[in-house]
Amino acid sequence: MKVKYLLLLLSVAGCFASCSKDSFDADAQFRTDTTAIRKFITDNKIPALKDKSGVFYQIIAPGSGSVTYTANTSITAEYEGKLLDGTVFDATKAGAPVTFALGGVITGWQIGIPYIQSGGKIRMIIPSGYAYGNTNTGAIAANSILDFTVSLSAVK
Repeated sequence: MKVKYLLLLLSVAGCFASCSKDSFDADAQFRTDTTAIRKFITDNKIPALKDKSGVFYQIIAPGSGSVTYTANTSITAEYEGKLLDGTVFDATKAGAPVTFALGGVITGWQIGIPYIQSGGKIRMIIPSGYAYGNTNTGAIAANSILDFTVSLSAVK
């Protein structure tokens, strides 16, 4: 009888131990994303720069102003979001910008948007860890690199 309880206890402990292990390796995914982004920008001749975070960006137009961005900064923008294969997964309607707080968007935007001011335009190629990570989100598969072009019409 003691052997049965011991085996049951070991089985339950094994289940808990296996549940606590996370097989996702964020560092390895970041390296994979960076390699894919570098290939993408080289193949497409995109003159992108790399932020120290790992987000790649191209300032198309810097805009004007001197806003110091915070999480509460309100931005009004038109944008298009694509996957690296060119599939558009989200976009504003032309002439219909949306307004939101910078702190309410993905981390990649929080890193890239401060490079421009009102009237500016930026392209950001965002590693998955600064987007939706290893989670499926609507039409965006887990570990997707995102390619956004954003035009700011107002910053407050």
